[in-house]
Amino acid sequence: MCRQRLASALLLACAGLALAADAPDIPAFATARPGTELPAGWQRYTLGKPERVTRYSLVELDGKVVLKAEADASVSAVIHPLRADPKESPWLSWTWRTENTLAHADIRTKEGDDYVARVYVLFDYDVSKLPFLERAKITAARLIYGDPIPTAGLCYVWDNRQAVGYTAWSAYTRRLRMIVAANASSGTGRWVKEEHNIVEDYRKAFGEEPPPVTAVIVATDTDNTREKAVSYFGDITLRSAP
Repeated sequence: MCRQRLASALLLACAGLALAADAPDIPAFATARPGTELPAGWQRYTLGKPERVTRYSLVELDGKVVLKAEADASVSAVIHPLRADPKESPWLSWTWRTENTLAHADIRTKEGDDYVARVYVLFDYDVSKLPFLERAKITAARLIYGDPIPTAGLCYVWDNRQAVGYTAWSAYTRRLRMIVAANASSGTGRWVKEEHNIVEDYRKAFGEEPPPVTAVIVATDTDNTREKAVSYFGDITLRSAP
């Protein structure tokens, strides 16, 4: 199985996708029909050849069409490339729901870096501002993947242990800030609405103003813990006000 984690993999491999679009609009899952392909602009993403991939499909649940994610010791994501000024549209909103939590997930470790649901925001960070060693790693990654790479991201996760509001660097890279948006106490089998100011969260994480947004990503992954998860994602928006 490909053990390279999705968190760092997306930062290293999806810039070609992330720079491919200019419109800030994020197509709604609710506008599609159950059982059809993803709305135009959304793309399935899998790095390498993992042993198993998470299955994504459009289904009707509670009277609306949503994205269903089914993971079984698997990993993959769904990506929407865009180009947006975070200061003009700082409010990231979505709804999500999970049917279970993961017994062995742990945000603090590589072995436990699995989530029933997560939403990423990637930013077009200027690589020349990074320390030499980090620039060297990115240069090497560009040689491998052949594209410029995003070098900063926020990842909002549905965790099983930490309190809502807990933040930490990814266990795989200090260019991705993990933020616990929901946890076991949020409940299973029910919709939870999220609203987050990505400008404020970026400033707290990186200590500076955010560059343009280049992609929004949703994912459910259980390839490290070898567990199963079923989750649902509603429409995702970037707005000027909550």
